Amino acid sequence: MNAPLKVELLDEPLPTTRLREIPYNYTSFSDREIVIRFLGEDMWQILNELRNKRKTGRSARMLFEVLGDLWVVSRNPYLQDDLLDNPKRRKALVDALHHRIAAIDERNLMVDGGGNEKVTALVAAAKKAIEAFAEEFRHTYDLRKKVLAKLSKLTRKDNIQFDGLARVSHVTDATDWRVEYPFVVLNPDTEREIVALVRACIELGLTIIPRGGGTGYTGGAIPLTKMSVVINTEKLDQHTSVQMRTLPGVARQVAIIECGAGVVTRRAMEAASDAGLEFACDPTSADASCIGGNVAMNAGGKKAVLWGTALDNLASWRMVTPDATWLEVERLDHNLGKIHDIPIARFKISRYLADGKTLQSEPEILEIPGPSFRKVGLGKDVTDKFLSGLPGIQKEGCDGLITSATFILH
Repeated sequence: MNAPLKVELLDEPLPTTRLREIPYNYTSFSDREIVIRFLGEDMWQILNELRNKRKTGRSARMLFEVLGDLWVVSRNPYLQDDLLDNPKRRKALVDALHHRIAAIDERNLMVDGGGNEKVTALVAAAKKAIEAFAEEFRHTYDLRKKVLAKLSKLTRKDNIQFDGLARVSHVTDATDWRVEYPFVVLNPDTEREIVALVRACIELGLTIIPRGGGTGYTGGAIPLTKMSVVINTEKLDQHTSVQMRTLPGVARQVAIIECGAGVVTRRAMEAASDAGLEFACDPTSADASCIGGNVAMNAGGKKAVLWGTALDNLASWRMVTPDATWLEVERLDHNLGKIHDIPIARFKISRYLADGKTLQSEPEILEIPGPSFRKVGLGKDVTDKFLSGLPGIQKEGCDGLITSATFILH
């Protein structure tokens, strides 16, 4: 830190290339990524070729101002809402963007006597980007009306959120990695609403992102496309308290707790403690994480040393599949301990139609060697997402949306 600076370094010229030329860009995206997003990779190459030929740089600054305006609106849902609600203000912005590009075109024709072909290509790409920007507002307005009309028949209207606050709070999880803002956020009141909402979202062409407390560090709850819907299960926050139940293949009654996907992990732990028992799944995010995420991530914690991860302690779980049907998984012959200690783990998989009662087909029995769930010396193998085809567990929401789960207690 305090090492002497070499004298010859003082004579070297300072770098003249600015790291950021696009205004308002305070995001983790580089200028290159923004140019490619709006204009395409070919235009980034052209910009680099023209960089060393700049004289005043005035045209470049005007182009970057246009890109900055496009970028700041595309990354700020509050500005988007304001422009959607104010067509005159939106038109004034679009007209100003076109005016700057027209000025660049005029300068190109005057300075280069007939026009530089590369600048002409940039101008054409910029005009196309502005037109797409304006069209997106019209498309968003129409699609919001369509989504609201369809989904409000399936859940309360105030559970359907397009506002900036809802979209900003669901753009990322604990990773703080922000790619795209969701188109809409849904907060269903009950478990039975979810299958109809999933079917409707599929019909609307929206990518579905399940989400609970948003405490994950794997990016499982992060939308990667603008046309996405986040289904937040935090309202499914009811549990049965501790009950005694006979599990399939287990000789004695077992203490269990049945939880909705939105039950905060700490609440399940407290319910078990009040009964003098232990809820084994205790991730460090227990005060904010939810049961649905615990199942989807196969969460562990320090108690996993004694009793294993979520997988070892689940008696059953229920989920909605990507084709909008119900799927229920029930553990058979539970050993009430770590799953890798037994030769074979057995699961009963039942698939139901949308009514949640009518079986699609005869239940399937899935048999998996117990030791295959673990790598030697590891609490869980995070590289094995398939888990021999066991649905829901450790899939991070990719093969369905967990709606409820039943855990054994110790």
